[in-house]
Amino acid sequence: MRSEFQRPRGTQDILPPASYRMEQIRRIAIDTAAKFGYDLIETPIFEQTPVFLRVGESTDIVQHERYSFTDAGGVDLTLRPEGTAAIARAYVEHGMFNQPQPVRMCYYGPMFRRERPQALRYRQHTQFGAELYGSSQPEADAEVILLACDVVEQVGLKNPLIRLNSIGCSQCRPAYRQRLIAYYQGRQTELCEDCQTRIHTNPLRLLDCKIDVAIRQEAPDIQDYWCEDCRTHYQQLTRLLTEAGRQVIRDPFLVRGLDYYTRTVFEIGHPSLGNQTALFGGGRYDGLATTLDGPEVTPAVGFGMGIERILSAVEENFPLPAKRSVYVAHLPGFEEAAFVLAENLRRQGLSAEPDLLRRSLKAQLRDANRRSTVVVIVGGREWEQGQVAVKRLGDSEQLTLHQDQLSEFLRQELTQNP
Repeated sequence: MRSEFQRPRGTQDILPPASYRMEQIRRIAIDTAAKFGYDLIETPIFEQTPVFLRVGESTDIVQHERYSFTDAGGVDLTLRPEGTAAIARAYVEHGMFNQPQPVRMCYYGPMFRRERPQALRYRQHTQFGAELYGSSQPEADAEVILLACDVVEQVGLKNPLIRLNSIGCSQCRPAYRQRLIAYYQGRQTELCEDCQTRIHTNPLRLLDCKIDVAIRQEAPDIQDYWCEDCRTHYQQLTRLLTEAGRQVIRDPFLVRGLDYYTRTVFEIGHPSLGNQTALFGGGRYDGLATTLDGPEVTPAVGFGMGIERILSAVEENFPLPAKRSVYVAHLPGFEEAAFVLAENLRRQGLSAEPDLLRRSLKAQLRDANRRSTVVVIVGGREWEQGQVAVKRLGDSEQLTLHQDQLSEFLRQELTQNP
């Protein structure tokens, strides 16, 4: 039936079984993070708009893709387009910099970006992420990246590929930035419309343009401009990841879409995904909390993982659960007795579904075949004598049990023949 009411463009309804699989991934991600010592944090799905303007005003995400509105009290608010800025705001607001460092946090929830709809790119998407505050050492970067790889492997993608780069720091990046601008200005007439703007607003993003790929091949490489601290940090991080058994390649064109990144940037991919090799990414952002009025020195590193993209890559690794529910059917006149029995079974820890349409027994058995492996039939002389009929749908065998024996029998039946 076609209705005038449709979901907003670029969004999706997550129906079963996809909802079941997404829940499995959520549990795996949070459990894996807990193994590394990361506690779950939840922030509002909207923040005051200046939070995002402060940390990324020149980025496409903040300039063009945010959902912003003014509430009835005149407060400018924005649905969060990503998780990192909100976590940084919470870290500062709650004084977590006074806690023993490092502080390890993970999050899971919806994000909102008004992007051009395309495959696996939704205007509301679900993101899992991890944030580590309080350490500037390469071991912190390595831990976050290893956590990301572990999550990917736990959901079924073995041997993920790490693409790594350093975009320098406040000491060495300005010189590279000027050299990069000079290079692209020399070829400005060849650039796409977006890149002609990025020269002035966010020149590092010139490197990850999907249109001007040929031009970047001759662009200056930032590793030639790294200061000694950035070079040492990158080398130690690479060594840590390699010694941990991970495959690492340096990508000189790898940057991130938000302004707050410093030094380490990375993406996690998998060879089986073809052109869609990048599953998600992250990096270091030592100045982010400071931007939001935090302490002057607040090192941090983390990543954000789009769950829809992960699900598309591993969907077959999550078979649907076995039917573990008891179908409670009834003879005519025993509808209420069947309804009450189903509730009693649920109180005893079993899953039970009664018929709610008052159908014939034949119709109920057809419905039961879609929902369960075992049917309890309520009614008739057996019921009045304290007994109940139980039918196994797989072999059509039917038993008669005393009602007091029913729950224990069903528990064993569902365990042995799920």
